[in-house]
Amino acid sequence: MTTPDPLARFGAVPQFTLTSTDMTDGQPLAAAQFCVDAGGLGQSPQLTWSGFPPETKSFAITVYDPDAPTGSGFWHWAVGNLPVTVTSLPTDAGSARVGASTGGALPPEALVLPNETRQASFAGAGPPEGTGTHRYQFIVHAVDVPVIEIDPQSTPAVLGFNLHFHTLARAVLEATGTFGGAR
Repeated sequence: MTTPDPLARFGAVPQFTLTSTDMTDGQPLAAAQFCVDAGGLGQSPQLTWSGFPPETKSFAITVYDPDAPTGSGFWHWAVGNLPVTVTSLPTDAGSARVGASTGGALPPEALVLPNETRQASFAGAGPPEGTGTHRYQFIVHAVDVPVIEIDPQSTPAVLGFNLHFHTLARAVLEATGTFGGAR
């Protein structure tokens, strides 16, 4: 299944391939991708991408739940300035426990913005009871500049605003989660 680009309404761009050994497009997240409070491990999934435009200069990764009961969704992870040589991340690369300011296995030049819990790391899924099925949109953005210059304390929405003007192509995997899904 190829997930449609959830950001196409802001301007269609070509899509490239995003795969994972930890999750399947259109299927429920594994327990490991749920937050600890929901019975999971809070691990970001393994991600690999290919087929992006040759003029790509860097990548950004965003993970967003548009179904969170907030009126504005919920940002789980936002990473910018990944070098063009980085085309995969291992499981739990988004862990704040393993690196200093950039999280787990991310390169030092990566910019990890605070998520909705104000942590510069991956926040696992944790849909509240009674809110139905949530979609988790894992998006890798192929970017036309090596560095997006924003304040490291910016919100993921600020990164998204800047990506609007610098995205050459996107790769999308969308998984689902429900209350109690990690148990």
